[in-house]
Amino acid sequence: MINVSNVSKTYQQEKLKVIALRNINFNIEKGEIFGLIGPDGAGKSTLIRILTSLILADEGEVIIDGKNVVTEYQHIRQHAGYMPGKFSLYQDLSVEENLEFFAAIFNTTIQQNYHLIKDIYQQLEPFKERKAGALSGGMKQKLALCCALIHKPRVLFLDEPTTGVDAVSRKEFWIMLKRLKAQGITILVSTPYMDEAALCDRVGLIQNGKILAVDSPSNITAGFPDVIYALKSEDTKSLLKDAREFNGIISCEPFGEYNHVVCKKDGFNETSFMEYLRSKNHSGLQFEKIEPSIEDCFIYLMNQN
Repeated sequence: MINVSNVSKTYQQEKLKVIALRNINFNIEKGEIFGLIGPDGAGKSTLIRILTSLILADEGEVIIDGKNVVTEYQHIRQHAGYMPGKFSLYQDLSVEENLEFFAAIFNTTIQQNYHLIKDIYQQLEPFKERKAGALSGGMKQKLALCCALIHKPRVLFLDEPTTGVDAVSRKEFWIMLKRLKAQGITILVSTPYMDEAALCDRVGLIQNGKILAVDSPSNITAGFPDVIYALKSEDTKSLLKDAREFNGIISCEPFGEYNHVVCKKDGFNETSFMEYLRSKNHSGLQFEKIEPSIEDCFIYLMNQN
């Protein structure tokens, strides 16, 4: 459904050139949920704007559903849905008026494609006369998704759709995406939340405009070459410093209330490490081997590039 080949983009800011994308390559299969995972400033929004024909790449080619995004952009715009990161609907129009407006733009009606948005719109219907600007974050998100779907797109581009919404709305949103996938819609969703990677069929990890890896979440974590431990004590701050100074430790990074300690599979002695930490007067130590997360893999790949 989507083929991205050698795409690069540079912005000129006064006398400074900012490289937003560096030789991006990946494919997305039809009916797949593909996650573009990376922190703010990684290049996610720039890439989505190129894919939706809003800006031009400096180099490379994008083919969507067999059509070139530059020369055949009108066809792509008719068959793609786009939900930008910032809420961009008409805030002074009601929920229903916004939806009717977007349906009219694509020469369709709400009734014609209601089956696509039914599960989502039923949650909005009690507020259909409320102005869009007065909706909660989660409701704005649902309305924006309805407007992106009302013309029955073949591919859906979602730029950080769950940023700034509560945990319940995030969970509901991913349930909605699974239902859309079941209807054959190809979905590209960008997010800075590493835990959302596991909800995608495949992901592309991106940092500083470069793709670090493209694969299924399980294959990415299975390819982690080292061993990870979760480490905790009563003095978290000094624990991080002391652990990093122990011979054989590759890295030690804070993950919530624990530190993730990465070391080689061979040559690391757990007993010696614990004795070393006790000699540094750490008490209440908790130390156990864990499976790597996508975030662990992201940090590893970032340090390799």
